[in-house]
Amino acid sequence: MSFTIIGLTGPTGAGKTTVLHVLEGMGAAVLDADAIYHDLTVSCQPMREELQGRFGPDIYDAQGVLQRQALGAKVFGDPQALEDLNAITHRYIHLEIQRLLAKAQADGKQVAVVDAIALIESGLADTCQVTVAVVAGPETRTRRIMARDGIDEAYARKRVKAQKPVSFFERHCQYTLHNDGDDPGQLKKQAAALFDRILHR
Repeated sequence: MSFTIIGLTGPTGAGKTTVLHVLEGMGAAVLDADAIYHDLTVSCQPMREELQGRFGPDIYDAQGVLQRQALGAKVFGDPQALEDLNAITHRYIHLEIQRLLAKAQADGKQVAVVDAIALIESGLADTCQVTVAVVAGPETRTRRIMARDGIDEAYARKRVKAQKPVSFFERHCQYTLHNDGDDPGQLKKQAAALFDRILHR
């Protein structure tokens, strides 16, 4: 059986985590791009040096922990700074994902899933044979992230508005799972049927 790499994306509050659990249950190796980024900010000396070279030494505290708010303040509202940040971090994330994919294959895994909100924009989608988006309407997502993160409606709406619309994911991904219902079991069933079809086509 060949090694299949599935790219999973979608905006916050759409239900990506539920779909990931389905893939994990099917034995897939799960690579979380956000978690990988967090690890690299601590463990990857070359990336740290590049970030400090571009954004100043004060983005790390005395314990060597990245100050995300300090970094965020430097790139917020500055398109060039944001582009530079993405160029640096995406390069190291790509390298680490390639390493982890090779390891998953060597470990005998038949499926790996790359979970990334910026799957399309970062170019990670090019690594995957199949791309799947999990989407939901803005009202549904606003309600969900308010409940999940304990935030007020104004802040939740701001976060939802800052992300790509459903149409972006539909246009750029091969498959789209719509999750506007209140029953996670329904999404699990849909996801299981889709992945079954993808892996046995």
